[in-house]
Amino acid sequence: MEERIKTVLDYLTSNNIEYSWYTHDEAPTIEIARTQWRADGSKHCKNLFFRNHKGNRHYLVVLDCERDLHIHDLEQRLHQGKLTFASPRRMEQYLGLCPGSVSPFGLINDTENHVHLFIDENLKKEESLSFHPNDNRATVVISQQQFMRYLSMVGNSYEFIELY
Repeated sequence: MEERIKTVLDYLTSNNIEYSWYTHDEAPTIEIARTQWRADGSKHCKNLFFRNHKGNRHYLVVLDCERDLHIHDLEQRLHQGKLTFASPRRMEQYLGLCPGSVSPFGLINDTENHVHLFIDENLKKEESLSFHPNDNRATVVISQQQFMRYLSMVGNSYEFIELY
């Protein structure tokens, strides 16, 4: 098993967070991932990693994979100034991840809780969510309740916001 997947599953298991998971072919984009997902009843999520114009603040944004989000609209909603996608170097530095595998489970690697998480308000109504476990060759399905437990344990700041 890939080390990044094992790290996520070990973290969830050691913290008594319930989940299910499955492996599949590499899926670095939502378009490819759609061909790999099982009909598991979860809401598959899109995860975007941004930085502010000064490069001193980093944001992970989680939204419904069926929705598109324009950076300019996001900037207006977040009131954080000009945003750009964070570089692969920053992604590795703060989340321990590479492009195509961004996930809230990357927060496990952010031991200084530098990254702020914005979650689409609409995801609150979903019973379960699914994310890559820091490797785009697998999917973790987690209930809303268990995901909230995970967020409280990992310690990063987060908030639900209206994204569209």
